[in-house]
Amino acid sequence: MQTAAAAENFLSQRRIAVTGVSRTPKGHGSNVVYRRLRERGYEAVAINPHATTVEGDPCFPSLHAVPGGIDAVVIGTRPDRALDTVGECIELGVRHLWMHRGLGAGSVSAEATALARQHGMLVIDGGCPCMFGATADPFHRFVKALQGVRGKLPSDVQDERPVDFT
Repeated sequence: MQTAAAAENFLSQRRIAVTGVSRTPKGHGSNVVYRRLRERGYEAVAINPHATTVEGDPCFPSLHAVPGGIDAVVIGTRPDRALDTVGECIELGVRHLWMHRGLGAGSVSAEATALARQHGMLVIDGGCPCMFGATADPFHRFVKALQGVRGKLPSDVQDERPVDFT
């Protein structure tokens, strides 16, 4: 599956959790993604184990703590925390996962990507949701083009057949 199609699939989900959202939003990519999703009408859910509110909204310590479940997750933490997040996704039956990477190192973990795909998840391992579809803006489109030229965007996204989590 091409990245654009995978992004469209991911962004068709309505309730999206964003991990790594900070209480001090300046300079945090997770906060940018979180705000953009909210602005575009998504039910974005902030995840930070050290906060109860973020940007005036409720914040949850983990995916398990979110009442009513979630459809998709954007990982915006350090890569070494991605594996734990994938584990939560597996336990909760979340099938759509995006590991954020802008211009820096980002949140991509090869080990977490492999585990998620083993469990039938659609995983976008790089780029940013703000680069695609209704969430895009001119700056993010520019970064997308730059990262594409630099070979820093996934060109294909493995789309495993969903597995039964029961």
